[in-house]
Amino acid sequence: MGVTVDVAYKSLNKFSEVLCGDKVELLHTDDSNIMILADGMGSGVKANILATMTSKILGTMFLNGATLEECVETIVETLPVCQVRQIAYSTFSILQVFHNGDAYLVEFDNPGCIFIRDGSLVPIPHSMRVIRDKKINEYRFRVKKGDALILLSDGTIHAGVGQLLNFGWLWEDVAAYAVKQYRMTISAVRLANALCRACDELYQYRPGDDTTVAVMRIIDSKPVHLMTGPPKDPEDDVCMVTDFLSGDDTTKRIVCGGTSANIVSRTMDKKLTVSLEYNDPDLPPVAYIDGIELVTEGVLTLNRVLKLLKRYVKNESVTEEFFLELDKPNGASMVAKMIIEDCTELKLYVGKAINSAYQNPGLPFDLGIRQNLVEQLKHAVEEMGKTVTVAYY
Repeated sequence: MGVTVDVAYKSLNKFSEVLCGDKVELLHTDDSNIMILADGMGSGVKANILATMTSKILGTMFLNGATLEECVETIVETLPVCQVRQIAYSTFSILQVFHNGDAYLVEFDNPGCIFIRDGSLVPIPHSMRVIRDKKINEYRFRVKKGDALILLSDGTIHAGVGQLLNFGWLWEDVAAYAVKQYRMTISAVRLANALCRACDELYQYRPGDDTTVAVMRIIDSKPVHLMTGPPKDPEDDVCMVTDFLSGDDTTKRIVCGGTSANIVSRTMDKKLTVSLEYNDPDLPPVAYIDGIELVTEGVLTLNRVLKLLKRYVKNESVTEEFFLELDKPNGASMVAKMIIEDCTELKLYVGKAINSAYQNPGLPFDLGIRQNLVEQLKHAVEEMGKTVTVAYY
């Protein structure tokens, strides 16, 4: 199976700017995961365009097997030149972690990557190359389970300049704080947010520069299976549940929907008990089946899950209040939390039977509410950099 990663990032826009001048791209190849952080010169719309172009060009070229030299030359030749300073680029960092544990890191004018192993800061051996008059740091090293790699834009090390701190938050300070938070957090998203929150506080909540923290943690594979909706043909009940129950001891399973829960309970010959605690007035309570991590109601819960996942993907909506919502004991928050923090790959098992409660039976299944939710759910989870497969019954 090899190395599995948990990736997340958090950005703060420069105060009063609508768009962020930093851009993060998360990509998959057959044998690796890639994280690119580009920081466009300046701020606002112009910086956002520069950073977006840089990250997209680098991502597309890397996926197509281009060399580092080709990537840098293309960036230099493609980006427009600033008339005032005669420089035109955006700075960037590229981190590629292969499934076999090899890692490749390239940095151009961004703060250095923070590498944490066994709770301590580790220096990464690097070699400097000059490509088109630009000094590029290049690193090749190995990673193992438990490692965390953190890419930064320079807004992090400028935090507090001239306000709370004379020279800003130095790289060493950021790294020391990251090590402390690494010991206190389990997921990439919580670590990225803790670092960004500290920067925001140093800026006194008025960031003087776009600030981005992108985190990759090396973890065990965490598959999650989610079943929703009964199959079109009741004779497929056993087949659907058998597929849903496949996987090893690390696989976590979620059932969304009352009918689905009854089918699983009957097929497994395990008792289904419904909680009497209404933790949220808008959502039915969760239920329990021995051997299944989470059992919830269907469409209403999935709808709320989707809203939480979309907020997460939007990035700027991931605030302290978002985590408080995620930690609530209702079905939707519990499903969303498992997908965001405890899942590297999601398998959806979707029944195509039409539920008369939710739709006009005259409509084809494609227009059904559940099908629509599943498609949106798949898209949102893929945007987080996780793999999603869907099986219909």
